[in-house]
Amino acid sequence: MDADSQRRKRRDGTLSLLGVAIEAMNLAKEVSSIAPAKAVFGSVGVLLTMIQVCSLPFSDDVFRVHV
Repeated sequence: MDADSQRRKRRDGTLSLLGVAIEAMNLAKEVSSIAPAKAVFGSVGVLLTMIQVCSLPFSDDVFRVHV
């Protein structure tokens, strides 16, 4: 397996795990009955979503510079 396919596989796995973590935070926020916990779960979910969205433009190697 070449380096690019390994990198893509690792990136896809990372994005998939981020999606699972975001869903877990949303579920935890919904089932929690403690207000501060809801705020924490919501904030963490937003941060994970921002990380996922910010990593998407780089996922296609559009900004990669070949020397």
